[in-house]
Amino acid sequence: MAQESPVNNEQLTAYLEAHVDGFRGPITLEKFAGGQSNPTFKVTSASGVYVLRRQPSGKLLKSAHAVDREYRVLNALKDSDVPVAKVFHLCEDSSIIGSLFYLMQFCDGTVYWSASLAEIDTNEQRSAMYDAMNKVLVALHSVDVDAVGLSDYGKAGNYFERQLTRWTSQYRVTELKKIAAMDELSQWLEQHVPEDDGRVCLVHGDFRLDNMMFAKDSPDIIALLDWELSTLGHPFADLAYQCMQLRMPAGMGSIDGLQDIDRASLGIPTEAEYVALYCQRMGIGHIENWVFYLAFSFFRLAAIAQGVAKRATEGNASNEHANKVGSFVEPLAKMALEVIAKEIKR
Repeated sequence: MAQESPVNNEQLTAYLEAHVDGFRGPITLEKFAGGQSNPTFKVTSASGVYVLRRQPSGKLLKSAHAVDREYRVLNALKDSDVPVAKVFHLCEDSSIIGSLFYLMQFCDGTVYWSASLAEIDTNEQRSAMYDAMNKVLVALHSVDVDAVGLSDYGKAGNYFERQLTRWTSQYRVTELKKIAAMDELSQWLEQHVPEDDGRVCLVHGDFRLDNMMFAKDSPDIIALLDWELSTLGHPFADLAYQCMQLRMPAGMGSIDGLQDIDRASLGIPTEAEYVALYCQRMGIGHIENWVFYLAFSFFRLAAIAQGVAKRATEGNASNEHANKVGSFVEPLAKMALEVIAKEIKR
């Protein structure tokens, strides 16, 4: 599998010294482990530690790996209640390192990969961390997009209809073989898209545990990471996406889910409790069409996994394990169909 184009450290240093206030070389680059999308590096320099996030090399899907959008939304949220890393510079000159990139603050915190938070000592702290995630999601969905300059960050209205069209199209483009469960799921979703209820907000698009950095000495979240899929959309998309991942088993993808785990014994809220708390904080009542939102989340994640698998066959996925991700597509679709089947039996 081909790697992203090599970086000329001296050229990059000269560029950053000319465009970032106070930046001084020499530098060393260290790639962060994990992640399938935009390669991310720790930049250690004479002036401090930073993070560089770039597009992968090779042919990219339209609208994918949009680091310029990530930079824009992070910059827009710098004075909001949403915890984000400070961004310093966006480089749109691909001749510097072979692709677009941006430089941002290095946040010294902890990222967790198991939804059970097994590394945490007490149920009280686990409960507080889930509460912190819920608060961040509410803060995100409460952002005044007009006030922060993001009113044109995406199309308003008919979010799920448009998203379903987009991800169905991207799935077909990257399809390596016919998967009956995906075809069945896609058909069900097309037939059950809820009527648009007028809700529009800034959505993260990948709101999950390992995209949040927690403080080392408290349950607080210091940075919400990886904004590549952010847009203007429907708030229930983020909520359902996180709950979908909490339903998943261990060993599927980057996060170990909570399937078959007694949440109460760990101080972790049930899905119903988590959703109810979100609704209370947002000032809304019961969420209708919850099964659709969950099923759509499974479908979208499966489509993303298919895209990663396709890139792996073309040699330009950023993670060496990317070619294994394709094996998750069918199980994800089947999980969604199980969610739908349980609802139909009620």
